[in-house]
Amino acid sequence: MDSLKDKFDSIIFDLDGTLWDSTDTVTEAWQAALAKATYMSHEVMTRDRVRSITGMTYDKIFETLFPFLSHEQREEVKYLCSVSELEILHKKGGTLYANLADTLTYLGKKYKLYIVSNCQSGYIELFLDLHNMHPHFLAHQCFGTKGNPKADNIRDIVTDHNLKNPVYIGDTTGDYESATKAGVPFIFASYGFGKVESGQIATINNFEELAQIL
Repeated sequence: MDSLKDKFDSIIFDLDGTLWDSTDTVTEAWQAALAKATYMSHEVMTRDRVRSITGMTYDKIFETLFPFLSHEQREEVKYLCSVSELEILHKKGGTLYANLADTLTYLGKKYKLYIVSNCQSGYIELFLDLHNMHPHFLAHQCFGTKGNPKADNIRDIVTDHNLKNPVYIGDTTGDYESATKAGVPFIFASYGFGKVESGQIATINNFEELAQIL
């Protein structure tokens, strides 16, 4: 593991399942949103359903969860959920992984830190605002900004900030594939929502381990 020290100039993080877990709050928010659409009143949103789509783009999430809806209905549900999500998250937030701030402070002394997520616009900002995380990160990018896939957003961060040796940290196969497409090495956060069988340069079992290996 020590071989990873001093190899990188920057770290790009996924958000959900890597820096925090907002599953319970998002589940509550989406259930409240579905109640506002009469044709969705029978749908029950559960923690498992929310976890099953974590990491997907916001468009893909609603295609996957509700394939039976018309395009117009799906767009309405997506809008209702997006508004409810930010409203309720602003009140309740998510759960930060243990010793997140201390570990980020340590890493920030050696590396430039960024976030790239497939979330909607405003979601990363809410995370940064709620938990006073702005000082740790130099910039962020998400699906909601341009509607681009994660690999493109990772490339944008690398290019826009002239990163020479970045590493991406995430918790799903989609994160691994996106980092690989962007030409960035990948560290797997096994404590998150997904599984990555191979290809990662390292695996961490909790967030604090980053301070040991990087």
